[in-house]
This record gives sequence, C-alpha cells and structure tokens, in this order.
Amino acid sequence: MSETYRSRQERKQVEKTKQDQKKGKNPLKRRSFLNKVLLWSLLLGVVSIGIGAVTVAAMIKDAPKIDASKLVDPLSTKLYDKNGNFLYEYGKEKRTKIEYSQVPKMLEHAFIATEDANFYEHNGIDIKGTARAISKNLIGDFGSQGGSTITQQVIKNSFLSPQKTIKRKVQEWSLAYQLEQKYSKHQILMMYLNKIYLGDGTYGVAAAAKNYYGIDADHLNKLTLPEAAMLAGLPQSPSNYDPTEPEHVKAATNRRNIVLEAMYKQGYITKKQLEDAKKVSVTAGLVPKTEQQGMPHEAFLDAVVKEVERKLKNVDISSDGLSIYTTLDPKAQTFADKIMNTDTIISYPNDNFQGAFVFLDTKTGEVRAIGSGRNQYKASFRGNNFAVDIKRQPGSTFKPVFDYGPAIENSKWSTAHQINDHEITYSNGQSISNWDHQYHGMLSIRTALQWSYNIPALLTLQEVGMDKAQNFAENLGITFNNNKVYESYAIGSNTVNPLELAGAYSAFGNNGEYNTPHFVRKVVYPDGRVVNFTPKPKRAMHDYTAYLVTDMLRTVVKSGSGKRANVLGLDVAGKTGTTNFDSKTKAQYGYPSGAVNDSWFAGYTPQYTMAVWTGYTKNGPGNYMDGNTTKISHQMFKAMLEAFGTDQSRFQQPSDVYQVNNELFIKGGEAPPVTKNNKEDKKHKQKEKKHKQKEEKHKQQEEKKHKQKEEKHKQQKEKKHKQQEEKKHKQEEKKHKKEEEKHKQQEEKKHKQKENVNAAE
Repeated sequence: MSETYRSRQERKQVEKTKQDQKKGKNPLKRRSFLNKVLLWSLLLGVVSIGIGAVTVAAMIKDAPKIDASKLVDPLSTKLYDKNGNFLYEYGKEKRTKIEYSQVPKMLEHAFIATEDANFYEHNGIDIKGTARAISKNLIGDFGSQGGSTITQQVIKNSFLSPQKTIKRKVQEWSLAYQLEQKYSKHQILMMYLNKIYLGDGTYGVAAAAKNYYGIDADHLNKLTLPEAAMLAGLPQSPSNYDPTEPEHVKAATNRRNIVLEAMYKQGYITKKQLEDAKKVSVTAGLVPKTEQQGMPHEAFLDAVVKEVERKLKNVDISSDGLSIYTTLDPKAQTFADKIMNTDTIISYPNDNFQGAFVFLDTKTGEVRAIGSGRNQYKASFRGNNFAVDIKRQPGSTFKPVFDYGPAIENSKWSTAHQINDHEITYSNGQSISNWDHQYHGMLSIRTALQWSYNIPALLTLQEVGMDKAQNFAENLGITFNNNKVYESYAIGSNTVNPLELAGAYSAFGNNGEYNTPHFVRKVVYPDGRVVNFTPKPKRAMHDYTAYLVTDMLRTVVKSGSGKRANVLGLDVAGKTGTTNFDSKTKAQYGYPSGAVNDSWFAGYTPQYTMAVWTGYTKNGPGNYMDGNTTKISHQMFKAMLEAFGTDQSRFQQPSDVYQVNNELFIKGGEAPPVTKNNKEDKKHKQKEKKHKQKEEKHKQQEEKKHKQKEEKHKQQKEKKHKQQEEKKHKQEEKKHKKEEEKHKQQEEKKHKQKENVNAAE
C-alpha cells in the first residue's frame, strides 16, 4: 500500500527511521540524551535570558484569579411529561452534573490511566509529563504535545484561552497549583468529568453515557469495561472517535484499545480483562442514533418555560440544570398538533385561517395539550404562542362568567328566572341588539343563554351590578386592563386568551372550585431543592351556582347554539361565542353583513375542559368567517373530547338544589313562579292529599271494625271455653261425690258387718 507524505523531507525522515529500525537501532534512545540537554538548556535559557524569574512572575501576576463561579459549568434543563417520562434536554450544553459517589471506579480508572496517570500524586503539575511534552515540542512544533494534567485541563477550560503560548502555559501551571491547594482531588476530578466535551453535543461523562449507551446518571455502574474505555478515549478527538459513525468505527476501536492498554499498564485491569474487552465490538451497547428532530411539542414547552420564568426570578433555563416536570399528555398533544397542522381532522377554509386552544384537566387545572396557530403563525419555542399570549374578544362565552354566574351566586336566581327581552340601550345611550335583531319578550335565563341573546345578558349584568360581576370573574382568573370593567363586557367585548377562559370554565365543572391552569407540576434544582408549582384550589363560587350554570350550558349543547360540539356518551356543558366587524371594516374589505371576526367554543365534562378560539390574525380581503367556518371551533372541541374523553360520569346535583318543571332552584333562593301549571299542580296535590286522608280514615275504620269483631269472637270463644270448663268441672265433682258416697256406703256396710260378728261372739 502506497503512503503519501506532506513533503519530500518528511518522506526521507520516515525512510531513514525505517532503515535505523532494520539495523536494530533505536532513534528515540539515541535522541533521549539530546532531548534532556535541550530541555535543561531551555529551562536555563528561560532563567538566564530574562524570561526567568521576573518575566514568569509578571506572567503569573497577569493570570486570572480562581473564581469559583467559573468552575460551575452551565447545566442543561431536562423536561418531563405528566408521567415523569423524559421529553427533551434544553440548554447551551447538554450536561448532567454528578457527584463523585456516582462515578464507578472502573470509569474513574479509565480516565485517570488515559489522561493523568499520576493524578493522585502530583500537586497540579506532573513534572515528568511536562518534561516529556517539552521534549517532544522541541522536536516538533510548540504546542503539538500537551502533557497537561487533569487539574491543568480544568484550569484551561475554565479560565484561560485555548491559544498555545508560553505565557498561557505558565499561568496554567500557577493556577493549577492554586486549584490543588483549594480543592480536594475528588472535587477537581468531578470538575473535569462534568466539564469535558465528549462529542455529539454532550458535555460530561453522565450526558455521554446517556447519549451513547442510554445509561442514566444514577446507573453509571451499568457501564461495561469496553464502554467505559470508549468514553475515556473520546476527549482527545470526540468527532474522529465517535463509535456511532460507521466511518469512525476503526479509529474508535483503536482508541478504545489504547485506553484498555493504559488501564492494564497501570494495574487497573488484568490481562484477561484486557483481552476480553478488546474482543468486544466497539459498537456493542450503543443506542440507535436517530436524526436530530428538534424540540418536540414546541408550543407546549414554550408555555412551560414562560411559566417557570414568571414564577422563578433570575432563573436561566439554558444553564441552571433544572428538571422540569410538566403536565403534558404526549398523546393528547400529538393529536392536538394533528388537528392544527393537517386537514385530516378539520377541513380549513384556507392557509390564513388560525386557531388556538387549551385542553386541561377539569379537576386539577393541569394543561394536557394546546393548539397554537397554523402555518406561518404556528407557535415556536421562545416565540409568540396564541394559546397563552393572544388577546381576543370572547363574545358570548363570557356571559356565564360576567352575567349569569354572578347573578346566581349573589341573588340565588333559578334557571327559570324571567327577563323581559325588549329594546334597551347601554347606560351611555349606545344601542344593543340580539344577533337575530328581534325581541323575545319574557323568557328564562336558560332560554336566553341557550340562544345566546345579548339584551338579557346586559339586563342581568345591570341588575347584579358591575362590582359583583368583576369580583366573580376575577375569582375565576380573569384579569381586566387597568382594573376597569364596562357594560359591554356583558357580551364579551373585553379580551382573554384560551388559557384564561379554559381556567374559568373548569371551575363551573369542578363544583365551583378554581384551579389556576398550569403547565408545570414541580421544578427540581441540581442540588435537589424542589419548588412545587401545583396551585392550591380555591372556592370561587357556591356549588349550586356552578351546577345551575352547568345545567344551562348542557341545554346550549343539547338543543341550543352549541349542538355541533356535543359528544355522544359524555356529559357536556359549553357555550358558543362570536364577535362581529364594525361597519367601517366591513365596508373597507367588502365583508358581508353576517361576517364574523372571532368564533369561540368553551366547554367541559367532569374530566376535561377546553376553550377554543378561531379566526384570522388581521383584517384583509377574505379574512372573515361565516356559516360553517364559525363552527370549526365546535369541531375542534368535539374532536379532542371524542378522542380522549373516557369519563362518562355526570355532574352531580348539590343537595341544596331542587327541580320544578325541568328548572332548577336553590333552597332559600328564588321560589318557583306561580303559573297556570303551578296552580294545576297545587290543585292536583290538594286532591291527592284529600284522597289520601279519606283513604287513611277508611283504613282506620276498617281496622277498628276488624278489631271489634276479633274482640267479640275472642270473648265468645272464651265464654264457651269457660262454660265447657265449668260443665266439665261439675261433672267431675258429681262423679267424685258419687264415688265418695259409694265408698262411704261400702265402709259403713263393712263396719256394720264387723259389729254383727262381734255381737255374735
């Protein structure tokens, strides 16, 4: 096999070396004395020429100080799903910090044998190793041979530039010595093992073990000898010795075997262990290397990080080494992504059409999945996230929150409470109308909510009062700009995002208890400190308020404006909401009279709550909804609940709620209204009562008559029995008397005979 050389001189040098080897000569031995002479000459020269004591002192003086903060390496943050399964590692460097106690002896020995055989003997500088390095550098180029100890490598990577100069080397020696005086060997070893780059974006042995062999930091003792040797061989050239790359398998094998030889030479392994380890393929134990897919579920993890940074001040997600345990359901999120990013579930009208939703646990407020934008507005990590950032008018979905909920809570209205739907204006004189531009006279709040009429909603707000409405909404996590509210909020002219609306609705489905919607359960710091993110539930309303609102929202879904969101087999409650364009916008873009700007659906079951917004990000030609496109928000809700709704239980009616003619009333609250049906019911009940009293009287008479008859029969029976007993007794007395009379006669006769015999004698 032909060999290539960089120059003619290099070829001659190699050929001369080969000739020397054939003659049995050892050029290294022959040059050893020369090297020593040159080494000491250099050292003497350093002192004699002025690069000596004074210059060295100046170099050392300019060296940076040992700063403990620079010895702390940036640690990546690890994110986990609701089941504690690993999701993603995010940070400037993929690194997992471990303690000395977690490092198996075999792994420690592999690195020491390879990188610094005299680690536990020197004080930061290995004199012999340094001398060898200087000797080789004299023959070659300066800096071609390192000779750095593990301590020096820590210094170099933490405080100094990578530039190879005499000044940097002198500073490295000085700082290495200082580091050894300040920290123990084990501490320095862990600085090194946690710091070194081991290829494929991983820093430190723990991250490398996970990356190459799928072994977690707590189970490093599962590493085999060949695997430990391979990891120890990587620092010299991580990319060239990467065993996962087919073109590097041969080089990786050779490098691993060099480590094994070093371990044997240092007495860490036996000859048999050496030979057995060499036989193992360098690819054995490697986990399949998949292509970099990037961060999964970017929208959700973006919301996670925003929540953490909002609650933990001065935290750096990219370098603080946090373990973040989220509330994510990966299956639900994958399905949510499919809804948003494909046309297989929802048929979208065009690419500009947008949507966002939050899907959370009704009982806990834990967010399971989100949908956040489509196409060019699809949420990205550290970017805009419609599900949590967008602010849009909620329309009629706000009526349970700002109108009817507060009225029931504060005035104990029933679902049958009557309101006169007639022509009115806002207090400032501005007009208001229903969506059908009709007035419907007296109707119940159930009917008003079922068909989403605006005028009854405003009348309700005016009766309950703005302050009470604001307080009720704020207890459900709703915030208002500048802490001000207006009458137009009765029909949802304020702004919310899907996260806020989902949180508010979940309280209706959770017996009136509100849990702040959240993406994070807990955060664990590298030192083991735990910060709990799970909020404490708070009572936002009475359970009867929650149930009456829920029952009215059932009607919306069963037979009102939200029928398309109903899910067979589930107890669904929900509300639709739309907003319109002003006349100026309609005229500007040629929108039809019925054009819709925003379309919402917010609903819940005992298991899940979901708030959905759909619409366009900005006005423009064709950017409006009408007809079926306004129902896409309903379809999104239904798709998620059909896929993941498994709890078929029903909302339970509280004990202080009762029903009259399919309407619900609160004990101590508004009484059922007096209607024709009520009078008939009352009359019927009175008849039933009278009939019942008559039956009771008849029953009592019959019982008395029967009792008398039984008593008479009993007396007759007792009399007859007495007569029979008396007769029997008399007969027995007569018989007894007769027997006595007979006995007496016999005795007298016998006595008389006896007297006659005596007289004869």
